[in-house]
Amino acid sequence: MTGKILRFDDVRGYGFIAPDQGDEDVFMHANDLLEEKYLYQAGRRVEYFLESGDKGPKAGEIRLVRQAAPPTARGPRAGAAVQDVAHDEEADCDILTAPDFQSEVTEALIEADGTLTAAQLQHVRQRLLRLAQEHGWVDPS
Repeated sequence: MTGKILRFDDVRGYGFIAPDQGDEDVFMHANDLLEEKYLYQAGRRVEYFLESGDKGPKAGEIRLVRQAAPPTARGPRAGAAVQDVAHDEEADCDILTAPDFQSEVTEALIEADGTLTAAQLQHVRQRLLRLAQEHGWVDPS
């Protein structure tokens, strides 16, 4: 099954998913997440197995759906050399949403230097997000 997270409280560890099929909202719990819980935010798309819980439908084995947004129509930068490329350049381009971009940056920063503090991570992420937005590297929505 697939759907969109309506809300998720990572402190309490639970939330709800609106299924794409339009059925009743599905309960989600942090114990059923396959990735870090801070990545699960309202509006993010997920896939899951539908289970029957004590109080109604429950999601199991919840994972984020990675979606590439359509590339923006942007030409080459001034002074950039234009190359004749034989493959489809749009297929090589992933335009991420701002939350997806920040998640990717966070993972890269933690992997590169595990000694960064949370404040340092947030500062670098915000600056990189502004840079990405200025260049059209992330979806503006």
